[in-house]
Amino acid sequence: MSIRTRKNVGVIGLGIIGSRVADNLRQNGFHVFVWNRTPRPVPNFVGSPAEVAELCDFIQIFVSDDEALLQMAQRIARDVTPNHVVMAHCTVSPDTMRAAAEIVEKRGARFLDAPFTGSKTAAENGQLVYYVGGDEAALRLVRPVLEASSKEILEIGKVGDATTIKVATNMVTAASVQAAAEALALIHKSGLPAEKFTAAMRNNGSNSSTLDMKLPMMIEGNFDAHFSVKHMLKDVVIATRLARGFGIEFGATDASRHGLTEEMRQGRGDDDYSSLFRQYFPSGGPLNRDEIAKDDQPRLTGIDEEKVPEPVSENAVVESSAESALNAAGEQTEPSPEVQTGAAADPSSGEMEVAARSKPEDEHDAAKSAVMVEATDEGAPALGQSAGMSDTNEPAFASSAPSSAKEEASDSPRGLWGGFWKRRIDS
Repeated sequence: MSIRTRKNVGVIGLGIIGSRVADNLRQNGFHVFVWNRTPRPVPNFVGSPAEVAELCDFIQIFVSDDEALLQMAQRIARDVTPNHVVMAHCTVSPDTMRAAAEIVEKRGARFLDAPFTGSKTAAENGQLVYYVGGDEAALRLVRPVLEASSKEILEIGKVGDATTIKVATNMVTAASVQAAAEALALIHKSGLPAEKFTAAMRNNGSNSSTLDMKLPMMIEGNFDAHFSVKHMLKDVVIATRLARGFGIEFGATDASRHGLTEEMRQGRGDDDYSSLFRQYFPSGGPLNRDEIAKDDQPRLTGIDEEKVPEPVSENAVVESSAESALNAAGEQTEPSPEVQTGAAADPSSGEMEVAARSKPEDEHDAAKSAVMVEATDEGAPALGQSAGMSDTNEPAFASSAPSSAKEEASDSPRGLWGGFWKRRIDS
């Protein structure tokens, strides 16, 4: 067994970050002993967390969630002493962080709440940023350990405070990637190259190092995990639970949470959380401008729609001979009030007669009955839920205009505003 020295550092958890932190520690001259739930063929892999505590006064814990942190605290508790400083680097609930600290501190050891920002590349290059809460004297003692894998160490406050800061920063990170995915969907559907968008973002005030990394990944369809869907989902769930405790709602965080939940449902929890992009591009990319179909282009109602001729009904409006002649000459005519209200021609006399109408109250009752019939098709609105319900939960009844007038209106050009400008002539 190696001689125990202050240069011995234990790393518990050899995931994406923990394994790279251990490498940086070795490069900076520390003796590193490691343990992971799944054994790894790496130097100084020991048999248990307790053995890490026996060999090392400084212990860095990189585990994934609340339960794992509490388990590790309990497993090392019997072997820690006042010489130990335990650093918890996971993002968990602030209450969980305080509970882990209590377990360790009962044995006289010191505990630092020390989550970090930075993903795989930052860990490889020793460019993490640690947010640290806890005893200042303990931080001074372990600062060289943290500096081996970081570019900055921010002192936040007491245990639990650093975790709250970390959760808050991840809310912004998740929401910005969610917004970037939506922006790429807009750009692609508009027929524009995604590269133009990334170029525009470079000098945009809302750009960030996160977007510099995630936008190319989304465009290329590369979701190799730097920070996984399951871990980001855990963090935004913590944020929403904290919000609930304060009686507030987080719309942007909820949006990213829904997207991350769907990615988990699709079995992509181990992918990078930039996989939020697949809400809008299920194939996952890469984006190719040539693949944009004509049908994907945006349309303006009433301008781009193809006119589909409607079948002629018994109540169809028949042009008079005078109107036919004018239309044949290319002149526009404004239908007479009789035509607009459903006039029908008498073939024997050639004179226009107003089509017979049902009583307005009868038509109103018929419409009301139609609305109140419970739908039987799957997915159709049930009684009291039909489309057209008003804010007062009263059924929105059909217009009492006669059917011939409706047909006439549907045959007229609607224009950009859907016929809103059309002159209305009362009968």
